[in-house]
This record gives sequence, structure tokens and C-alpha cells, in this order.
Amino acid sequence: MISFVFYLGFLLIFVIFAVYAERKTAAFIQNRLGPMEVGPKGILQTVADLLKMLQKEDIRASAVDIIPYLIAPLIVFIAVFGGYAVLPVNADFSGSTITSGVFFLLAIVSLDVLGILMAGWASNNKYSLYGAMRSVAQIISYEVPLGLSVLCVVIISGSLDLQQMSQMQGGGILSWFIISHPVLIIPFIIFFISGLAEANRTPFDLPESESELIGGYHTEYSGFRWGIFMLAEYGMMLLLSILGSILFFGGWNSPVSGFGEGVIWGTFWLLFKSMILIFIQMWVRWTLPRLRVDQLMSLSWKYLTPIAIVMLFVCALWKLWLIS
Repeated sequence: MISFVFYLGFLLIFVIFAVYAERKTAAFIQNRLGPMEVGPKGILQTVADLLKMLQKEDIRASAVDIIPYLIAPLIVFIAVFGGYAVLPVNADFSGSTITSGVFFLLAIVSLDVLGILMAGWASNNKYSLYGAMRSVAQIISYEVPLGLSVLCVVIISGSLDLQQMSQMQGGGILSWFIISHPVLIIPFIIFFISGLAEANRTPFDLPESESELIGGYHTEYSGFRWGIFMLAEYGMMLLLSILGSILFFGGWNSPVSGFGEGVIWGTFWLLFKSMILIFIQMWVRWTLPRLRVDQLMSLSWKYLTPIAIVMLFVCALWKLWLIS
């Protein structure tokens, strides 16, 4: 129960600051002002937008299939939020301490496709359905290279336990998997690109594609229900960033052995590494244009997946060489 409250509270606070940070990042990259009127430097703009969203009327089209329409946002959010259950925040706090944490995380997060497809179909809107089908095709396609890149780390570490992986990377930056095992550099790049697609982040935001689909699978949603979809998107962004930090960058371990260790420091290092990855995701979003559908699928099946399969064998050979 404590873990649930901690993760939910942290996620809500993160989303408020992340939206503001993304607006400011976009403004800086594209030479715009960004929010600046509500509060000092516009820092309360996101809070004002949140209050406005909560007060909006829940408008529904008359032809929607009401039950799946209402349930869909909850399924998407619960699937994403469920992945936080196995994340180790520091040496003493790791949520559910199951030995197959990586498998559980990838399995439960993949269920968000059901909610997205349900939302598009129940909206009884062809644009929503197109957006849902795009999203399902995209998420399923990029789960393959994402899973293979994670499997590379599993082979190197010999464990599915995220807490155990973090403990194995103690001893400074030279002990982090991406440094001590340079064969994981390419799997990390594949993991990061696939993570952008999993979270529907630009240049992989085809499920929404405002210029083509109005709003994608959530076109018919408004107010708080629309907000749940956005909460799930930022939740997925944070989840994959924390997972990437644990798998490749030492998790809650300090970059300097013997310095900045302990429960509070461990939480700080994990979040610090995750925030850097989140900033890079925002940087990519406001720098690169959106891909076409054929380019999106081609990148996954023709490039990322074959490379990930090759790297799987390379990591296995590397592990055998280390053992011998």
C-alpha cells in the first residue's frame, strides 16, 4: 500500500512538472516564449490547465459504445501504472520483490494496447479507429526490439530481478552495465528508440497525428478521461526512463564509489539519471519530424529487430567469453 501511494503521488507530481518542462524545452529549442504569464516564469500554467481540465464537462458522442468507452482510459492507465510495482527506487525500497520483475513489467505494460484499441473502437469514429489501429500496430511492432534489447541485459546479468541488477552495478560508473559491458551500447540505443515508440512520442506519434487524425484514438474523449490518457503517456515515459536507468546506467548506484550512497542518495541518483533520459526524449520530440507509417514499420522490422537479434547472439558470446 505504501508503494502504491508513493508511486501514484510521485507520478502525479512528475506529470505536472514534466508538462511545464516540456513546454519550456520546446520554447527554447524553437525560439519561442512558452508559458510565462501564470505564476513566476509561467510555473503555475500547468496547474491552471489541470484545474481547467478537471472542470470541463464530460462530453460523449451519442453513438459511442458506452461501457468499453468508459473503461478504456482506466485499462491504459492501470497497465502502465502496474509496471511501477517492480521498480527498485533504492537499496531498501523496491516495491514488489519478485525475482522475475523484468518479465512482469514487460508483460503488464503491453496490456495497454487493449485499452487503446477499445477506446478507438468504442468511439464509433473512423478517425479514432484509424488512430487505434496505428497505435496497436506500432506498439506490438516495437515491443519486439524492446524486449530483445532488455533480453540482452538479462543475458549479461543472468537475472530477471531489477533489484539484483542494480546491486550488481555497485562500485562506481565503471561497474554500470553500459560501461563494463560495451556490447550493450547498441541494445541501449534500440531500447531508447523503441521506448519512444512505446510511449507514442515524436517522431513516433502516429497514433495521434493531429494534422491527419484530429486526435487519434482519444478524439472523442474530453476533460478528465482525456487527461487519463495523457497521464498514462507521461507515466510510460517515466517508466521506460527509470527502467533504462536500471538496466544500463547503474540504477540507484552512485557514479562515484563511496560517495553519495544511502537510501536518499540512491533515490536521487535513480531519478537524476531518469530525468536526463526524459530530457533527451523531449529534445528529440521538438527536433525531429514525424515518420510516415511505412517508415515507422520499416524501421522496426527491417532494422531494429534484426540488429537486436544479432546483438542477442553477440551478448551471449560475450557472456560465454567472460565465463571462460
